[in-house]
Amino acid sequence: MNDIDSVTLDGGCTCGRLRYRLTREPIFVHCCHCRWCQRETGAAFALNAMIESSCVSLLSGDPVQLEIPSNSGKGQKVVRCPSCQIAVWSHYAGAGDALSFVRVGTLDNPDTQPPDIHIYTASKQPWVILPAGTPAFEGYYPRSEQMPAASLQRLAEL
Repeated sequence: MNDIDSVTLDGGCTCGRLRYRLTREPIFVHCCHCRWCQRETGAAFALNAMIESSCVSLLSGDPVQLEIPSNSGKGQKVVRCPSCQIAVWSHYAGAGDALSFVRVGTLDNPDTQPPDIHIYTASKQPWVILPAGTPAFEGYYPRSEQMPAASLQRLAEL
């Protein structure tokens, strides 16, 4: 893994109008298998890189932010390209705007950000095979037991 203070990860939407840069390694990468994420993405799961919003720099474009419902009932703000409507990151109500959940698939090199954890696997698609060695939980997980100390510290600083 790269030094967390010297990384550059670029990404963007499908049409290329919206471009962004992550200036630090993500805090943690979630692979969420809940039905809500399945419905929202139209896929078997959502892969989100959790990172401080201050480490997400907009390089080009003017994204739109839409408030949509969430399973928690608190809602989420989804940041999208106004042209192609691709979701590039979200802000969940529990974490607020200080924390972004970047859609890993919008990174130029998404293969550099595999999941650190699989969550809500009780509702995962039965044909999805989880890799050995990556923690998996039927629901959410105890952060203090799963996240590295450096990641917990970054969250505490928010």
